[in-house]
Amino acid sequence: MSVVLGDRFRFAAEVGEPGPLCRVDLWAAGKWLTCDDNMVYVPAFRHGVLDTVARLRSGEGSPLPFAGLSAEDTHRRLTARAMDDAEAEAQADYEQRSRFQVLHWGPTTDNVIAHLFREKDNLVITLEFWREEHLRDHPEDAAAVFVVEIQAQEFVRILDGIVTALGTS
Repeated sequence: MSVVLGDRFRFAAEVGEPGPLCRVDLWAAGKWLTCDDNMVYVPAFRHGVLDTVARLRSGEGSPLPFAGLSAEDTHRRLTARAMDDAEAEAQADYEQRSRFQVLHWGPTTDNVIAHLFREKDNLVITLEFWREEHLRDHPEDAAAVFVVEIQAQEFVRILDGIVTALGTS
């Protein structure tokens, strides 16, 4: 029996039967995020989710870093700067991007670039599919940045539910 958590138009998860490998489907902004790979190696995936929960519970997270830019434009700017060649600038950009990166939970979520911005008790998550094969099969996702606004408590509750559904294997 699978467990469904959250709202697919904000953030949701469907977790299959627990075991060393488990099916986990994630959605955000109405998009199926785990469309390329929805089988997780539970110990590693669980650890990644727990790390995100710990960061959020500690109050970690920063607001949008560029005054006047929308979440979508901020996402694009952070992603575009990843291609910068200047070594010193590249290191500074990497450190800045790292502050905002989220959903680094292994191969199951590595098909999306995701950033998280925090304004007190609210989160804004931006997502973009990047794999060429995905973009060929889903041209509507090409150059699209999807934005989710969700309360931090709600997001943590969903992540806690994922951890519980995965069990301790």
